[in-house]
Amino acid sequence: MTTKKELRENAIQALKDLQENEKLEIENMLTNKLLSSSLWNMSDTIGITMSQGFEWSTKPIIEAAWDQKKKVCIPKCYPNDKKLIFYELESFEQLEIVYYNLLEPKTDVTKQIEKNSIDLLLVPGLIFDRNGYRIGFGGGYYDRFLTDYINVSVSLCSANQLVDYIPVEQFDIPVNYLILENAIISI
Repeated sequence: MTTKKELRENAIQALKDLQENEKLEIENMLTNKLLSSSLWNMSDTIGITMSQGFEWSTKPIIEAAWDQKKKVCIPKCYPNDKKLIFYELESFEQLEIVYYNLLEPKTDVTKQIEKNSIDLLLVPGLIFDRNGYRIGFGGGYYDRFLTDYINVSVSLCSANQLVDYIPVEQFDIPVNYLILENAIISI
């Protein structure tokens, strides 16, 4: 049986192995599918991470949200508590580079946003199953955040990231929707 660690490593390598034009094409399809969805259209406040490297780029989604006068909230990780707190981002200049080269909000120039005022939460992940379970980067931050989150959670997931089986543990929390290139899966 394949472990979460092995699945995570394989998924990271598969994403890194994508040709730049193939990655861009998939990103564009995922972004367009999200932005044309009723989930997006019904949401005023978007929770989203700043992607990096091999991840699907979130910058176009953030820019689209700003263009549509939606509120954008970016998480800050608190490693001692393994906790996420979201802050409103009004410009990319309000970001700083922290550990692991993550881009996070500068808390002295951004406003903290209450968890359940986020209408639509984009949850990052590396690999997913059709039940909405995901394997992320292994910190458990989003599973903790989702335990009492009451609004809509989605993940952008290329068809290549969708698998039949992921080992699930009691603390794993599925997302409500998976947005693929050509479909939206409701969990």
